[in-house]
Amino acid sequence: MTFGVRSQRTIAEQGSHHFSIDRIREILGIPLPRKAGFVESIPFSLGDTTAGSETELQAAVSGPKECVDLPIVIEHSNYFANIIRRSAAGDTSSQVVSELQEYLDKNNEGLWENSWVRFPISKLNRFAKQVLDSDLVLDKKNPDSCLRGDATKFLYREQGDEYLRVPISYLLKLSLADIIGSQKRIPEVIHRTGERLMDHFLNDNTSPETFSFHVVPLRLETGFGRAIAKETSKRYLLTQLLIMYANEKFSLKESGQNALLYLSPHPPIRQKKLNECISDSFYRELFMSPCLSGWNNGQDKHAYMCLCHQVLSRSQLNGVAKLREAGIITRNLVVLPNVSNISLANNGTHLSLGSTKLTEALREQSSGFTRGHEKFVGDLVTKVVEHFLPLFVGTYSAAPYRLGFADFHPEKVLGFLPHELDYTHLRMIWRRWKKKAKLTVLGRPMTPFGIDPLDRLLSIVFRVKGDFVPDFRLLDYLVAVMSSNRSPALDGKLGNSDRLRKDLADLGVFDEKMALYLPYRLREFAMVGFSGFEGRHYSLFESLEDDMAAAANMQTLVTALAFKLVLQGKVTHSHIPDDPFTESERRQVFFGSAIGLPTFFIHGKTGNLFMKRIMEHTKAVRYSRRYPGYVRVYNRQYRRALVDFLLKEGSDLIEMLNLKGTVEDLLRRFEKPEEFSAAGRLTREVLQTCGTKSPLSMTADDFNIAAERYYRTTMKRRHIIEGLNFLHEDLQLLDLGQIARGKKCKDAIFCSIKDRGACDFLERVREDVLNETVSADTLKRLIDLVLLTIHYDSTESLRKLGTVKAYGDHTAPIRGEGNG
Repeated sequence: MTFGVRSQRTIAEQGSHHFSIDRIREILGIPLPRKAGFVESIPFSLGDTTAGSETELQAAVSGPKECVDLPIVIEHSNYFANIIRRSAAGDTSSQVVSELQEYLDKNNEGLWENSWVRFPISKLNRFAKQVLDSDLVLDKKNPDSCLRGDATKFLYREQGDEYLRVPISYLLKLSLADIIGSQKRIPEVIHRTGERLMDHFLNDNTSPETFSFHVVPLRLETGFGRAIAKETSKRYLLTQLLIMYANEKFSLKESGQNALLYLSPHPPIRQKKLNECISDSFYRELFMSPCLSGWNNGQDKHAYMCLCHQVLSRSQLNGVAKLREAGIITRNLVVLPNVSNISLANNGTHLSLGSTKLTEALREQSSGFTRGHEKFVGDLVTKVVEHFLPLFVGTYSAAPYRLGFADFHPEKVLGFLPHELDYTHLRMIWRRWKKKAKLTVLGRPMTPFGIDPLDRLLSIVFRVKGDFVPDFRLLDYLVAVMSSNRSPALDGKLGNSDRLRKDLADLGVFDEKMALYLPYRLREFAMVGFSGFEGRHYSLFESLEDDMAAAANMQTLVTALAFKLVLQGKVTHSHIPDDPFTESERRQVFFGSAIGLPTFFIHGKTGNLFMKRIMEHTKAVRYSRRYPGYVRVYNRQYRRALVDFLLKEGSDLIEMLNLKGTVEDLLRRFEKPEEFSAAGRLTREVLQTCGTKSPLSMTADDFNIAAERYYRTTMKRRHIIEGLNFLHEDLQLLDLGQIARGKKCKDAIFCSIKDRGACDFLERVREDVLNETVSADTLKRLIDLVLLTIHYDSTESLRKLGTVKAYGDHTAPIRGEGNG
């Protein structure tokens, strides 16, 4: 099938937007495309890429409801008392009270997701108390500032003793502070490293979040993507050690509270059910982060978090009207989404890549490379990379989820898609999704009625089971807002995101104060201190060493290829028009991949010339009988065409970056997804715990609850093992004297483990760590070793980047270098 792709010369001529690609190449010192050294000098090529990541974690506290903060707060709240009173007076349904009481009383596993913890302040040592006091002030820039207005939320008295109640995200910081402050003669290198890392433990929305302890250079000698996987894995390990220390040192276990942290992509099932029976205001009171750490004015940041929740809740309700306008809802009987949206409780990983070349050019004002150039090229690269995002979905990360028949109300299951896709593509996706889920009875399509007993009966009688999707997180969250007709998000013009936010705010979809949501987002030097891109499309990595490392490699390759095509003049802004329909046309493939749809449709006369070029290499494309003027494309064949495109246009990059193995691994994940893809492996592992072979052989709740249990047990243990293995690699070098040289480092090692070898010490405590039975004293010594290796990692990374600012034996990144 011929799409009539225009010649390269014609395409290049269309690129005369408001910046010249030739001039940008000249400013950056990049040779002409056919000259020697062109590929080696483009951004994100060999030796140019840095990386950092943000990891969102699921927190929980196990224990009886009489001991755990969340049920205590609910039972003693004015909200609970008021609805009981109103129910008794007949002013509200008694069902609300019974559902809330059921949440409190029927907790078979004794697990309270996203609960806070409470313990006597006397458990904190002097240094930890100082950290707490400084974090409770209103403005941390002003030491004489008064306390936050909500300080009493964290402090209370009980039986004459003063108690502290905090979210687990802040507990991690206090745990690290307590370790630092509890060692009388703590080595300076460990003290400085630990103090520096404290602000890397924070809470952005609901879940605890950590971000990279240092900028990671992606180099061949360090395994490229494996380097950022190692940093992330060791950070995860330190997080687990800190939570174990807090459970012991602050007597949480002794008081009936056992704090837990693990990777899990979905809002917990029980929290979703709780959200259905409480108000949005009370939900925010229970779960929105107080932002005690990481921001100068935490109270203002907390208000921003509440704003995000309010906006997304309103946006979800406004989506119902859009579904009606799109013709997807055709009757007045609808099931309204809850006024409180829970999507901010989902968890993913953001992987940021920075370019040393672009960053240095923007830092040096005399270079001639301006913020306008960065935006012009960056937006175009973003549009190119978006075409490749289906390669990542379910392949490197996933969020497998089971949907029952009763879930298939379009106003609920389509989530935020009405704000992310054009109506045409939205209708196509909904029709294909219903077909995939086999929502038919006697040959006629059917969706649930919204009456639970009736829907359950229909599901049983007609054997309508619902569906299973590989990455539901990408559907349950506002991943990518769609441009308006007058305000494109990626047209390369400064201020375009501000204009779009204003348009979306007027439409009731967004708020001007919120950052623009995109799956692949330009990180501008003027805003974050480096120039690069943030991949926000990652859900859950089954393995950090295997999946995250490979994903970082592929993200780097795709980004470098996009720059190559742009700087060659082969792709311009006019190639990929900025109208909402064209934007939606490429993103529908991404969202369809998350659902697991086998096909999608592209208009035969699409204005997206880059998409046409990919279509020329896509097999089994045919004209659609259902949609005149459109062609039907198999998702699997499209992905294979993307790989072929990479092999053809990026062969020099693949060879230079030594990523042939990464491409071969990608093909294995495509050819045998059940065995090698992240979605396939996660699903298989969950099913093995249940003794079944298919997600559809279980109810939706049974599968999803089994997945949550797998994440917090088996997979958590596996991730800790990965972190211990990475740590073991470092400790071997430590024992051999190849890292952490110098008297201060040797003194630090001796202070922690005396005359024992570091590897020997780790092997002695490994099983206790995995079983979470290690003592507080042993944890302290192990954490000292981890901090020492992180100090070495940071020093080496900064040495390679040439951005070291020394403080005696301690090094720290120059302000503005962080990718997190």
